[in-house]
Amino acid sequence: MSANTEELSFEQAAEKLEQIVAELEAGQLPLAEALAKFEEGMKLKEICAQKLTEAEARIEEYAELEDAATESEEDSLFE
Repeated sequence: MSANTEELSFEQAAEKLEQIVAELEAGQLPLAEALAKFEEGMKLKEICAQKLTEAEARIEEYAELEDAATESEEDSLFE
């Protein structure tokens, strides 16, 4: 992946991916161009998947911190 592609936000990558899908579904591209678009789309899909995985990990981390804080508060109430 190029550095430029890797710097895209999730929203930017998803939007570019949607554009590529629309172009491919239209069926008007020459084979070589369609293949290049497909490869770019696969890279964009991986970027989106990675960013979603990172976001999910952050959410889980925050949830675990919240659970730990809640348990600590509950424990202090019963001491």
